[in-house]
Amino acid sequence: MRRRPPAASARPVVSRVVGRVVGLVLAGALVAGCSSSTAEGDGGYRAAVTHDPYPVSATPLTDTDGQPYSLAKDTDKPVTLVFFGYSSCPDICQVVMANVASALTRLDEADRSSVDVVFVTTDPKVDTEQHLRDYLDRFDPSFIGLTGDLDTIAAIGKPLAVYVADGERLPSGGRDLNSHSSQVTAITADDTSPLLWTQDTSSADLAADLHTLLAEEADR
Repeated sequence: MRRRPPAASARPVVSRVVGRVVGLVLAGALVAGCSSSTAEGDGGYRAAVTHDPYPVSATPLTDTDGQPYSLAKDTDKPVTLVFFGYSSCPDICQVVMANVASALTRLDEADRSSVDVVFVTTDPKVDTEQHLRDYLDRFDPSFIGLTGDLDTIAAIGKPLAVYVADGERLPSGGRDLNSHSSQVTAITADDTSPLLWTQDTSSADLAADLHTLLAEEADR
């Protein structure tokens, strides 16, 4: 499977503000299509519930072993958590991935064995297979990393309400890649996405939701 975190370069304050505005706009669009919650909502979930579950693309990307991996065909566990981000992200991506790793430690052995985690890079020019493996190993060696052509990554993210854009070139020579969504997406055995968690979801709430979702999946 796949993983590694970042060397942060200084980013202009304006760039950060623009990125946060984009994030707020996207968050508003997301809530418009889901029922969301900080307290318990639909079915007791803290997650945003997609009442018409999002479809999952079968288009393959490439995992850190150099093998094709499809979010539809190769997600064999009852639940797969998917996050789109990049290894040199100086803040949100690291926080979200650390939170996911922490949530998994809260699960019992049976639940933990029923969940995979997939990290899809939004910066494939930098995130080579080995770079991703090294990055993700810092969180959990079982995490799966995927890379590929940016246009293909964006197309795969679109039906999952994930926004991906090529970042602006910075004076330092790097790119500001604030322009990507920051939710964690659940994919279930029917190759749809019924739940989304925002970047502010606690590890305790994520773990509780996973336990509930896995129980529901087992009863199907």
